[in-house]
Amino acid sequence: MKKYFLILGACIVLGSCSTGEAAISSMMQGDSSQAPVFLGCRAVSEREVEFEFSKPVKVTSLAFDPAMAIESVEEGSTVKVILKETAEPGMMITADLLAEDERRNTINVLVPFRARNNRMPVLVINEIRTDYSNPRVEFVEFKIKTAGNLGAMRVFLAGSSQKPTIYEFSPVEVNKDEYMTLHLRKREEDCKDEYSNDLAESGGTGSSPHARDFWVPGIAKLINKTGVVYVMDQDDKVLDAVMFSENPDSWWTKDYLAETAEFLFSQGVWKSVDGKICGPQDAVSSQGTTATRTICRDETAEKTNTKTNWYITATSGATPGTPNNPKRYEP
Repeated sequence: MKKYFLILGACIVLGSCSTGEAAISSMMQGDSSQAPVFLGCRAVSEREVEFEFSKPVKVTSLAFDPAMAIESVEEGSTVKVILKETAEPGMMITADLLAEDERRNTINVLVPFRARNNRMPVLVINEIRTDYSNPRVEFVEFKIKTAGNLGAMRVFLAGSSQKPTIYEFSPVEVNKDEYMTLHLRKREEDCKDEYSNDLAESGGTGSSPHARDFWVPGIAKLINKTGVVYVMDQDDKVLDAVMFSENPDSWWTKDYLAETAEFLFSQGVWKSVDGKICGPQDAVSSQGTTATRTICRDETAEKTNTKTNWYITATSGATPGTPNNPKRYEP
């Protein structure tokens, strides 16, 4: 959502870009009531970037960091920039653009965005730890189904009123059948994001020398026993999702859970067993989870986007970064 602040004829805009989280800063000079407004930017292909304005503008200068050679600039309400080279998939780039409209009102935009990633892998959420017991932290494990690049992929947690985006991946190549773990707190100094080929680079409790480990900065609690985990690409398409609930109530107690259930249903990634919008009784039951009893996907079953693929593993059955323990918790 964009916010506007008028200060002595100039307008400062803060909002979001194609990443959904990046801050945008733009300064406009001239008649503020008529000056163009910057609306956003996105990489529409590996070599094309679009900048949207409220009215046609002419670009007077444009530079990228890291430096990217420019082949052409098409002006108008949508400024289309063709690059001479392709960036690494999902790489963070900052654009510094100066433009003016026909009345000579000028606007300076400094905006970060992610390069286009057309090679996002197919993946599934595979295991979730909802409980914390120092030094064991909560985590979300993924299994890679096809080779690709994670750049610009985002992980969301809907389970509190906090901002749901918790992690955005930088470019890294992954292979079919790999496991990777996103740990939801970073309590130990040797916890490192593994973007290199050294899968043993990260220390920290729960890290694996055979799988990639990533860590959400900070030590705040991010996940509850009732919530949602989902993953999106840079076009806001949901790649996979899981809803879980501690109590099988008739309806969600929080509006954001009901809204997320409707959103995931509309995307075709999570539903009730009978094909309807998910309520708490249609979510994976998290009753009985502990720091060693995690919510696990049945890796031998066909994916259904329902709770039928899921179970709670037996005590001491958590397996971040490796295949799920098939032994099930029996209350």
